[in-house]
Amino acid sequence: MNERLSQFSKTAGPGILFACTAIGVSHLVQSTRAGADFGLLILGFVILVLLLKYPFFEYGSRYANSTQTSIIDGYKKLGKPALWLYFLLTISSMFFVTGAVGFVTAGFFENLFGIDFLGEWTVIILFAVCVGTLAIGKYNVLDSLIKIIAIVLLISTISAFLFALYNGPIDPVIGFEPKELWNITGIFFLLALMGWMPTAVDLSSWNSLWTLERIKQTSYKPKLKETLLEFRLAYIITSILAVMFVVLGSFIFYGSGEELPNNNSHFANKVVTLYTETIGDWSYIIIAASAFTVMFGTIIAVLDGYSRSLQRTVELIFTKKEDKIRTKFRTFYVIFLIVISTGALVVIFQFGSNLKELVDFATVLSFVIAPIIAIFNFRLVTGKYLEKEHQPSTLLKILSFSGIVFLSGFAIFFLFIKFLQ
Repeated sequence: MNERLSQFSKTAGPGILFACTAIGVSHLVQSTRAGADFGLLILGFVILVLLLKYPFFEYGSRYANSTQTSIIDGYKKLGKPALWLYFLLTISSMFFVTGAVGFVTAGFFENLFGIDFLGEWTVIILFAVCVGTLAIGKYNVLDSLIKIIAIVLLISTISAFLFALYNGPIDPVIGFEPKELWNITGIFFLLALMGWMPTAVDLSSWNSLWTLERIKQTSYKPKLKETLLEFRLAYIITSILAVMFVVLGSFIFYGSGEELPNNNSHFANKVVTLYTETIGDWSYIIIAASAFTVMFGTIIAVLDGYSRSLQRTVELIFTKKEDKIRTKFRTFYVIFLIVISTGALVVIFQFGSNLKELVDFATVLSFVIAPIIAIFNFRLVTGKYLEKEHQPSTLLKILSFSGIVFLSGFAIFFLFIKFLQ
C-alpha cells in the first residue's frame, strides 16, 4: 500500500496542473453563468461535452508515457503540414485565451484586495509577476502552494454545493422570464461554454509536456496505467466541480432577475458570494483568497503551457537534428513568455471592461479549433504511431469518433450561422 502511494506521489503532477488550468475560467465564470442564465437546462450539455472531449485530453498523457515524447512530436510524424497547422492554430488563439484568463484573474485579485484604482495596471503587474516567476524557475514552490489552496477551494465548493442542495433553489421573482437557449445569442453562449469545458482541446499537448517534465523531475517512469490513473482522477474531480458550479449558479441566481456583472472584479465578487450566501459571511476572505489563487494557478499554467508548446513546435520545425535542439532554442521559452503576455495585454485593452465578450470570443475560438486537434490526437494513438498494447480500448475509440462528429458538427453549425449573419 505504501509503495503504491509512493509511486502515485511520483506520478502526480500533470493531472493536477490540468485541473488547475481547467477549474479557472470554465468553472468560475462559464459554469456559473450557465446556471445563472439557463438553470439546470444547461447541465446535460455540460455532462455531454465533458464525456465526449475526455479521450482527446487523455491521449496527450497516453502518447507521452508510451513514446517518451510529446504529442507535438507526434504531429510532426503526421507530416510537416500537421505540425505547421498546430503552430498556426496555437498562434491564432493564444493571445485571446491568455487575455481572457488574465483578465478574469485580475478581477479576482481586485476583489480580494478591494482595489479599483489600478485599472489596467492590475493585469500588467499580474503578467509581470507570472513571467518573472516562470523565467527564474520558481514554479515548483508556487505549484505546491497552489495545490494547498486548491484543496481549500475544493472543500469550500463541495460545502457550498451541499448547503445549496439543502436550501433548495431560490423562488423566482414575479414576472421572471428565463433566457431563450435556442436563439443566436443562446447558441453562441452554448458553444462558448462547451469550448472551454473543461478546457480547450488544443491544451491536450500540454498534458504530454507536463507528463515528460514530471518524469524528468522525479527520475521515475510510471507505467501507462499509473499515468492514466492520475489523469483520470484529476479529470473526474474537474468534471464534478463543473457540475457543482452549474448547480450553484442555478440555485442561487436563476430566477432572481439579477444579471451577472460584465465587469471582471464585480463578477468575481458575485462568484465569491455564491459561497458566502450558503456557507456564511465568515468564509468570504477564505473563498476570495482561494479563488484568486486558483485563477493565478490557471494563468501561470496557461503561460507555461503555451510557451513550452511553442518552444517545442519551433524546435521541431526549424531543427533537423535532435541533439542541436536544446542548445539552439532553450532561451525561446522566456521570449515566448514575454511575447504571449504582451499580446494578451493588447487583447485585454482592445476589449476594455467587457468581460463576457472577451471570454466568449476566446472560448468559441477554442471550440472551432477543437475538431482539428481531436482528429490529430485520435490518429496518433490508434494508428501505426503507437504500439497495440498502448492503444485505447474499443469503447474509447467509439467515444472518440462520437466526440469528433459532435465537435465538428457544432463547429460547422457555428460557422454557418456566422456566415449568414
